Parts: sequence; C-alpha cells; structure tokens
Amino acid sequence: MSDQIHIYWFVLPLVIAISLVYAASRHESWPMIWRHAGRLSLMILGILIGTTVALLLINTQV
Repeated sequence: MSDQIHIYWFVLPLVIAISLVYAASRHESWPMIWRHAGRLSLMILGILIGTTVALLLINTQV
C-alpha cells in the first residue's frame, strides 16, 4: 500500500470550511449560517462533480 494520501480527500473539508466562513460573513444567527453553508456546500460540490464528469467525458472520447 502507498503511504501517500490522495489529494481528493481534502476536497470535502475545504468545501465545508469555505462554506462556513462565507456563510458566517453573511449572517449572524447560527441556524442561518448552517442553512446557508449547507446549500453552498451542495452547490460547490455539484459544480465540482459536474465539471469532473464533463472533463472525463471529453477526455474519453476519441
């Protein structure tokens, strides 16, 4: 087994941290911060997954 950590394991914690910081800069109440951070996390992950799928489709076509 390899002793290296795959770089994609860092995506989820980074997305969550970025979403929480951004949401906290927009709202003051915790319930609003959690809701906004959750929606933003899903949006960012959706864009990342969509882009990855599109690039894989482009890359595998000959």
